[in-house]
Amino acid sequence: MALFIRSWNSNNFLTAPIKFVHLDLKKNEILYFKRQLVMKEEITTPVAAEGNKGSERARKIIFLLALLLCFTPMVSPLLALLAGILIANLLGHPFLRFNQKVVHVLLQVSVVGLGFGMNVHSALSAGKEGFMFTVVSIFSTLLLGTLLGKWMRIEKKTAYLISSGTAICGGSAIAAIAPVVKAEEKQISVALGTIFILNAIALFVFPIIGHWLKLSQNQFGLWSAIAIHDTSSVVGAASRYGAEALQVATTVKLARALWIIPITLLSALLFKSGPEKIKIPYFIGLFVLAMLANTYISQLATLTPYIVTCAKSGLTVTLFLIGAGLNRRILKTVGVKPLVQGVILWLFISLTALYAVIYLA
Repeated sequence: MALFIRSWNSNNFLTAPIKFVHLDLKKNEILYFKRQLVMKEEITTPVAAEGNKGSERARKIIFLLALLLCFTPMVSPLLALLAGILIANLLGHPFLRFNQKVVHVLLQVSVVGLGFGMNVHSALSAGKEGFMFTVVSIFSTLLLGTLLGKWMRIEKKTAYLISSGTAICGGSAIAAIAPVVKAEEKQISVALGTIFILNAIALFVFPIIGHWLKLSQNQFGLWSAIAIHDTSSVVGAASRYGAEALQVATTVKLARALWIIPITLLSALLFKSGPEKIKIPYFIGLFVLAMLANTYISQLATLTPYIVTCAKSGLTVTLFLIGAGLNRRILKTVGVKPLVQGVILWLFISLTALYAVIYLA
């Protein structure tokens, strides 16, 4: 009798290839053999499937509980970031495909919310003070990054994206410039991975250094806005230092983010790429409107403290999600040379900015 059967292997029975075998068996032996096959499938398949579903459900529950906890005052921005990194590398991110979009929207909404706690006159004063630092640091960082990239033989576009992210505003700058220079997915991933790793370190290190050097609130706000890449980490570090530092840092950083527009146009010329749609950070306009409303509409005074509290909680959750996106795959993708380039640029802009705010501001 000819039968189609699977190779009998207890480890991969259900996935084993079906083979054509000639068997000389009696009818009752064939029936017994078929019955054993059915029992094997009935026992193995539902148990394995149920186990996988249970594991996935547990991961989602743990992740969502940690996310909700970040909305409470018990979790600081730094703790949220560390918790995200820990969960990503131990359990995995069950909603990873939505992570980037949620971070993008939540960060912008939270920054606008912070505007309701700021005075427009103080913000203008801080913006004027940080303007020259911003211009000098952006172009010197881009120049040094280009030279480093050539010297270290890093892919031109990867080196340029890391330089742009360090010079302006981290991931937002990379996202805006990447399509203009026609960067490939791997080049974007390496640049983003480098920036996010250094952001995580900055959130922890900067407040410690600021207190050690006894920087004033204004000095720390300027320094963090210039030297830390992403707006989320700038706000996270400054909020740990003090309310005035937060106001100065947020204002200077958002003014710095507007340089995305001219740098993107310059990038199109340098890489001789065709006209591309430039991503303009429109939420900065909403942030300015929020500051104007807080300054001139006195009726909002009872509501603004609640709005600012919600905005700070939103930023804490944003940092948790950023940490949850830093899994092993991203860390492996970065590589040694791009990370070294990112570290050198970061040290350059951090040390020069620190010297400037202490001795020149």
